[in-house]
Amino acid sequence: MIVRRFMHWARTAGAAQRAEAAAALARVYLITDLDPAEHEEAELALTGLLDDPSPLVRRALAEVFASAPNAPHHLVLGLADDQSDVSSIILGRSPVLSDSDLIDCAAIGDAIAQSAIALRPNVSPAVAAALAEVGAREALISLAINPGAEVPEFSLRRMVERFGADGEMREALLMRPGLPTALRADLVAAMADALRAFVIEREWMSGERAQRVTRDACEQARVIIAATSEEGENGAAALIAHLRACGQLTASLLLRALLSGNASLLEAALTELSGLPPLRVKGLTRDWRGSGFAALYRRAGLPDALLPAFRAAIEALSNGEVGDTSGASLSRQRVERVLTACKAENTGELDSLLAVLRRFAAEAARDEARQFSAALPDRMEGVERLVASEEIPALPLPEEPPLRLSDEEVAEAAPAGITIDLAAIEAELAAA
Repeated sequence: MIVRRFMHWARTAGAAQRAEAAAALARVYLITDLDPAEHEEAELALTGLLDDPSPLVRRALAEVFASAPNAPHHLVLGLADDQSDVSSIILGRSPVLSDSDLIDCAAIGDAIAQSAIALRPNVSPAVAAALAEVGAREALISLAINPGAEVPEFSLRRMVERFGADGEMREALLMRPGLPTALRADLVAAMADALRAFVIEREWMSGERAQRVTRDACEQARVIIAATSEEGENGAAALIAHLRACGQLTASLLLRALLSGNASLLEAALTELSGLPPLRVKGLTRDWRGSGFAALYRRAGLPDALLPAFRAAIEALSNGEVGDTSGASLSRQRVERVLTACKAENTGELDSLLAVLRRFAAEAARDEARQFSAALPDRMEGVERLVASEEIPALPLPEEPPLRLSDEEVAEAAPAGITIDLAAIEAELAAA
């Protein structure tokens, strides 16, 4: 009886009053033990409110039903299909919606509705895959930053394929914990492509120079990614397999990795290219002077002309020469060692290799200078603290004789005499 009076009253009430009453009726429906007849009437009344012309009413229903596990499925689904400011409330929280419901809503929803789905506390792999295929840019950024979203690797790759040129998308993906090593390399390549296109469009560099700069930057980034990967040797193997499939696995990258102290990347590449077991490859690489390593190197299809450089780099690494031990940046000492060895064996065919090694040496020198500059403020602060504590006495300044001027110099330096006629000024003011 109460429900019927509510429905009769709602015909003439204002939108704000209807919204408040609808929310109250929805709460009564959820938490009160109504008899079967009243329960059915209340559900019918609430269902009728889905057609209310005011979004205030439908939004009030969405706010009440959004977190209710016992909300009627048809009511929740009806609100999920409403306009975005109503549907996003339901899509973002309702436990009643199944994966199939969410996938269907993502397919027909706009960016706001898709973002609400992407930001749910838990997003299943199926829903994440659907969003990766049809979601708008804003929705995929939301999906990338959501720690509760289980996004499969193929869906992450699909997101890169669709919006890899977008800087915000790349940043959101790179901030995601547990991002696969190969996917990080793809994001770096996408960023390099965007930067290359930008500088060429602005005519800041020639196409050839921009191509070489971005290629070197990508190789440097891949070495850093491999060295800092949480996946360890598995990450290096996955990265090598991916680069080989994409046609981006180069001898220059492997030589850079060795000169940075990262032997695992070379071993993973030799394993991938030769087809031999990893343990066998490790054993042959340790005996880098022998014919077995030369046979492994040639079986992997690497250039014969670069074999001396790889042997010198492995020797420098095996000797534990001073340099960066993180495996993420070039060691100037290793580069110079390899450069000296290659110069000794060069009869003309290693000229291009020497040019690459000289670029490596210049890059390593600049990195060393940056590290020195970064540490310099700390060192200066230490010196200032020592001076302040009087552990290092301040040096006295030499006394300078006082400045003395002759009378003639004083006269020349003095300004010309200025006289002020006060009587004339008073007369002028009086006349005014």
